Amino acid sequence: MGHRQTDRQIWGTATSSVLPYTTRRFDFRWHVQSVTCTPPSPAQPIPLIKSCQLFYRTDPLKIVRGQGQYMYDEQGARYLDCINNVAHVGHCHPKVVEAGSRQLATLSTNNRFLHDELVKCAQTLAQKMPGNLSVCYFVNSGSEANDLALRLARQHTARHEVITLDHAYHGHVSAVMDISPYKFNQPGGDPKPDFVHVAPCPDVYRGKYRDCDFPEGTDLGQLYADEVQRIVERSPTGIAAFIAESLQSCGGQIIPPAGYFQKVYDAVRNAGGVTIADEVQVGFGRIGTHYWAFEPHGIIPDIVTVAKPMGNGHPVGAVVTTPEIAESFASTGVCYFNTYGGNPVSCAIANAVMRVIDEEQLQENALRVGHYLLEQCKALAYEYQLVGDVRGTGLFVGIELVHDRQRRTPATRVAKAVVERMKTVHRILVSSDGPDDNVVKLKPPMVFNTDNADEFLCGFRECLTYLEQQQQQQQTNATPEVVPATPVRVTHPLATGGILQPSPISRGQHDTSTLIKSI
Repeated sequence: MGHRQTDRQIWGTATSSVLPYTTRRFDFRWHVQSVTCTPPSPAQPIPLIKSCQLFYRTDPLKIVRGQGQYMYDEQGARYLDCINNVAHVGHCHPKVVEAGSRQLATLSTNNRFLHDELVKCAQTLAQKMPGNLSVCYFVNSGSEANDLALRLARQHTARHEVITLDHAYHGHVSAVMDISPYKFNQPGGDPKPDFVHVAPCPDVYRGKYRDCDFPEGTDLGQLYADEVQRIVERSPTGIAAFIAESLQSCGGQIIPPAGYFQKVYDAVRNAGGVTIADEVQVGFGRIGTHYWAFEPHGIIPDIVTVAKPMGNGHPVGAVVTTPEIAESFASTGVCYFNTYGGNPVSCAIANAVMRVIDEEQLQENALRVGHYLLEQCKALAYEYQLVGDVRGTGLFVGIELVHDRQRRTPATRVAKAVVERMKTVHRILVSSDGPDDNVVKLKPPMVFNTDNADEFLCGFRECLTYLEQQQQQQQTNATPEVVPATPVRVTHPLATGGILQPSPISRGQHDTSTLIKSI
């Protein structure tokens, strides 16, 4: 946090939210979850926040207002929000605000009373789901939803083992942290439990099976699905569930290869397991072509979890499953209830969000604007060697930055620099993620338009130009170090084989190698 005037004013008199019309002076130490940061002296470094995660940790933003696809800091500066898949229909959408305010002024209680908003919410969710997905359980978050989904799967199958994907994130409560390699693989993370099996993330750009290592037309979906099949066959007690985000976000905006999920679902179901689609980040029309991100894969999960965009910033989520699985869950005799899950206010807000998506045709907007954004981002690969891969669907886009297109080496520091410069110079908020933190992610509110896309593209081009110039200047000033190119040997039997001998690709040239399919 920089020493701006507004920052210094934080350490002073604060208005009590408990005692209106009064102020009380106290030692206001910035409490973020369980962390206490005392005000630093000018000679001291800014203390780090250790138990929570902020965007822009070295200079975090204090956001005080949001409207549509924009957020405003305490100084009134406006930022284009390309991060927020939470404010799905736009920050502070008037219809959502009105629905929540009206219901809060009428009734807010737990969900063990009948009320119309709960019934409407369940009906709308069921109507938008394919197949026999018709039983809804309401919760407060994606973490709760995935935790409950595991309970349903384990009760239905009388098994405990779970297959998850590498780099997956399914929530912060203990049960789903166990199935989130994105968390437990971090330094200091708890060891992976024996009942959890991790399959490779179906990333065809930098994953275990890369498109550049195989002849064109190779079924990479089958290669990745075979990894799951082998886990199923080796399972000592049988698989209860396979859980996956329909499109992996924290893993780097991954688009699975065609046929992957169909083959995996067949393998799991043939072995008596159930399938869980985590739509917490990508549901409710974000991908443009469909309402749910699992639909383009031609699959119908046994359990679907939804949350974040469902409440447009209000904590609400749901688990949708089949009557058969719901009956197995009920047969335990242990009643399910959730004090706040499905309360009248949450359901009123969720109903308003789903109405706005339909009335304002935001799914169609995601398709139209997303197509334009994706095509323009792909064109960047012909301008900048740093752009290795561009992938996405609708308003779910990832731009993977690399130092070397042949080796596909991640440009982690460049991605971090782009994120920071987009904020400080252009007032555009993006984030980076993926196993090497080199994928610039875009998942903006669904009201994002083509003018916003052009604004992003203009700022992104400037950042890449600036950083490439910086790199060239450093290379010119530094004594060149001769590093022999290390050939990459491909060992899979379907690979075109031999050794890929890297050759430099200078800016302005096009890579014509038949083995490199990054653009």
